[in-house]
Amino acid sequence: MTPGDQEETQPLLRLPGGSAPRGRRVFLAAFAAALGPLSFGFALGYSSPAIPSLRRAATPALRLDDAAASWFGAIVTLGAAAGGVLGGWLVDRAGRKLSLLLCAVPFVAGFTVITAAQNVWMLLGGRLLTGLACGIASLVAPVYISEIAYPEVRGLLGSCVQLMVVIGILLAYLAGWVLKWRWLAVLGCVPPSFMLLLMCCMPETPRYLLTQHKRQEAVAAMQFLWGSEQGWEEPPVGAEHEQGFHLAQLRRPGVYKPFIIGISLMAFQQLSGINAVMFYAETIFEEAKFKDSSLASVIVGIIQVLFTAVAALVMDRAGRRLLLALSGVVMVFSTSAFGAYFKLTQGGPSNSSHVDLLAPVSMEPTSGSVGLAWLAVGSMCLFIAGFAMGWGPIPWLLMSEIFPLHVKGVATGVCVLTNWFMAFLVTKEFSSLMEVLRPYGAFWLAAAFCIFSVLFTLACVPETKGKTLEQITAHFEGR
Repeated sequence: MTPGDQEETQPLLRLPGGSAPRGRRVFLAAFAAALGPLSFGFALGYSSPAIPSLRRAATPALRLDDAAASWFGAIVTLGAAAGGVLGGWLVDRAGRKLSLLLCAVPFVAGFTVITAAQNVWMLLGGRLLTGLACGIASLVAPVYISEIAYPEVRGLLGSCVQLMVVIGILLAYLAGWVLKWRWLAVLGCVPPSFMLLLMCCMPETPRYLLTQHKRQEAVAAMQFLWGSEQGWEEPPVGAEHEQGFHLAQLRRPGVYKPFIIGISLMAFQQLSGINAVMFYAETIFEEAKFKDSSLASVIVGIIQVLFTAVAALVMDRAGRRLLLALSGVVMVFSTSAFGAYFKLTQGGPSNSSHVDLLAPVSMEPTSGSVGLAWLAVGSMCLFIAGFAMGWGPIPWLLMSEIFPLHVKGVATGVCVLTNWFMAFLVTKEFSSLMEVLRPYGAFWLAAAFCIFSVLFTLACVPETKGKTLEQITAHFEGR
């Protein structure tokens, strides 16, 4: 163990005597940062109400065909993958606070381009810009929150990242009922603008300031966030923080183990099919023979918000590992049941394996499928609840907790790139998968991935509740 290793495993921030902080401004700072995830949740949900309107657009240049509609939903994830790489670079060089401020620019610019769009290419360009901002925000916000929070509330505050994402999705669904797609894009400019104003009043994270040898600023930030009027103790930051990440460091258990866990968590999160479900929620319910599919999407959004809030409240008591495993088990049963519904109704008159975002549901469900329709509703709601309790918030929370400071920018960038690239693949190819495997096969494939996610959790994911970030690093180093 090198001197740099020893320094990194000691708490960078601690009160003399070990007393717990009592500051409340840390919650305000976390809320300000979480407006970034609210913005990218809105961007994710925007496609669901906007695509049907754009498919019926009076202007031919703006009208989306099947291929353009697929790209309109999926291109945001491609931009987010690039944003994850950019965010990993920004978070170490510009700092956590400035990175959050900068990500507001492509959010506002993207929605502005969509608002002023005169053709499909402008629509796709605006979506790409909002995707870029999504990638940056999805990386920086969890890192910022984890570094300003003390261990007793880090699970609660870290879970609020996903809570704000699902609130943003729900907001897009609800606003889509009353606003046309242009005005919906105008509304999308509000959360990032508010974040820009609020974050200007928040401090940089004390841990980042210490890595920049700005001890006085770090103390001032801690006093602002945690409410202490006393001096703070911290060891000197090792040279590794100045050198940054090098490939040779991947030989260290404290680096490669978190890398494997972080990347795997992000991949399993998307392979559960959640982004495809949220992007095409209305279509899925149309496949299930529900006439008012937009109402069904709002119900799904409400369930996701409620259960993500429950997860946030119990995160620091139940622990990350237990909630991940339970969440995975629930998702296995729900996706299996939803696949069974499609299998049992595949011969129904209004059922089709082809995904059409505007497919009208013109027939009443047959008498034999009325009861099965409730299986579809229950399975989808159970899946959303199970995902929201674990695999929604926890991969992002663990990503912000498990990496040492000197590799955090690169490591979180790789994790976010993995997440959004997988989201792009799943979202873009979802309709093709539904055609090739038929709907029941697609959901049973998702159930298989959920089984693997549970096994991976039990075998590889450590518990981080109640530990400082430095104690988590020491765990991976085997000390």
